[in-house]
Parts: sequence; C-alpha cells; structure tokens
Amino acid sequence: MSTDRLYTGTEAAALATTWRQALTGGAAAVTLSAISHWRTRGHLTTAGLDPHGRPLYTLRALATAEQATRAGALRAARRTRPHP
Repeated sequence: MSTDRLYTGTEAAALATTWRQALTGGAAAVTLSAISHWRTRGHLTTAGLDPHGRPLYTLRALATAEQATRAGALRAARRTRPHP
C-alpha cells in the first residue's frame, strides 16, 4: 500500500473498517458518515479534492484518525452487542 496514494471517503471507510474489524473480530465498522464526522471534528485532515470536489485523504491521516477515535468506537460496539 503506497503512502502517497489518496483515498476517497468510501475507500477510507472500507480501509478503516478492515482495521477495526481486525481488532474487534468483525464487530465494528467505519461508515462514510463516520469519515465525514472525523473530518468535521478535526480528527481527519483532507489532502485535496477529487475532480468532483469530494475530499481525499492520505493513509497517514486516515490511520491517525482511526486510532484517535478507536476507543470510543469500541466502547460503543460493546454497548450494542447482546449479552449471552
């Protein structure tokens, strides 16, 4: 995976979901809406815009945002799981 490649919001959500699911045994996913919230809340910075004006993200920025938001997401995932 190249570190200079730029990712769309959809690609960023899919990549972050892969990371989260590896940590949670498939229990947590990252949506396009979550990517937008990360940007709005200042966790994720854009590296440019695509030809349609949609934000693009670097792998480094995405990894940093995923790590910064992970603890809260994992708490939320535990709250929504049914108890055995």
